[in-house]
Amino acid sequence: MKLILAIVQDKDSRRLMEALVKAEFQATMLASTGGFLREGNATILIGTDEAKVEGVLAIIQRTCHVREQLVSPLPPVVEPVDSYISVDGAVRGEAAAGLSSALRSTR
Repeated sequence: MKLILAIVQDKDSRRLMEALVKAEFQATMLASTGGFLREGNATILIGTDEAKVEGVLAIIQRTCHVREQLVSPLPPVVEPVDSYISVDGAVRGEAAAGLSSALRSTR
């Protein structure tokens, strides 16, 4: 049995929970707040058999998206400086492969 901890943006949490339930995975969602952007997040706990971990990760990758968000520096500066940053939806790309490997090595 494996426990997957996914921290996702609020915008993706409902869609992810619906996809997990549709695929017959058991999951618990906890509300959380991110420190960097001070945005709402959801921490989703998913318990599954080791053989189904890849399926859960595929659902997370399919339902959680990367977004660009306009941010202003927190301390005031002389001239306003806004910039766009990329905010990941959850696990993706090489991170997912690394997570899969890490999960396999915790037997």
